[in-house]
Amino acid sequence: MTQTRTGSKMLWDLASYAVLVLLALVCVFPIIWTFLTSIKVEEDIVTREMVYFPTRFTFDWYVRLWSQSGYPVLVMNSLMVTSLTVLICLLTGTIASYAFSRFHFPGRTQLMLGYLVVRMFPAVLMIIPLFIVMRQVGLLDSTHGLAIAYTSFLLPLFVWMLKGFFDAAPKELESAARIDGSTRLGAMFRIVIPIARNGLVATCVFVAIAAWNEYLFALMLTTSQGSRTWPVGLQLMVGEFQLPWGMLAAGGMISILPVIVLFAFVQRVMVAGITAGAVKG
Repeated sequence: MTQTRTGSKMLWDLASYAVLVLLALVCVFPIIWTFLTSIKVEEDIVTREMVYFPTRFTFDWYVRLWSQSGYPVLVMNSLMVTSLTVLICLLTGTIASYAFSRFHFPGRTQLMLGYLVVRMFPAVLMIIPLFIVMRQVGLLDSTHGLAIAYTSFLLPLFVWMLKGFFDAAPKELESAARIDGSTRLGAMFRIVIPIARNGLVATCVFVAIAAWNEYLFALMLTTSQGSRTWPVGLQLMVGEFQLPWGMLAAGGMISILPVIVLFAFVQRVMVAGITAGAVKG
């Protein structure tokens, strides 16, 4: 009986590993295919028969993209907009999340539901009001204006996620700090935020990735090369009579590098933060 159970467990483990490997291949295959396309010559890309592996390797698409187009400016714009968005959410959302977590005031539930309602509606419904407001205040076609636009739909996500991490922080430690003479803000910065720092990092990463990959707002609220982001720049490379697959693939690979580097540095902290936020009490 014991051997039968051991054999069944091994079969289940093998089946689980096979499914996980298959899912991993499905997720990684588009990235691999994009990279292979970016190092192919044009004859291997535009052909009647599928060429899975390049017959000749070349990095000309990367050189042309970086030297003959405005793609470096687009990447820098995306970095600036993403950094400003995360900074605004961090400064305003941290205080708001702490207030929702620790205080019970009139309208608290309605405000939290309002944040959910903002996330329920498609982002396209916010474009026209934002466009009108930004044109009136002079923020249209600017990186800081685009960051404010991103904050309008990413701040509710930031507050909801971070509130869960603050709820998991023991209130007794904060009360002890208050008894020792610390102020409310002092207790928040010295006690609560260090406890929830992994969750704070995880929340910032989610917001940064959403801002880095955003396309619709950047397309509608920017008109010049000096403020466009990389998703808009890639889309504008597609012309009426041309489709530069090699440059598009190279641009895609360059665009995911910051995300990969970010995950490489914060993956442990991010996983720890998500795990901490999932267990309360």
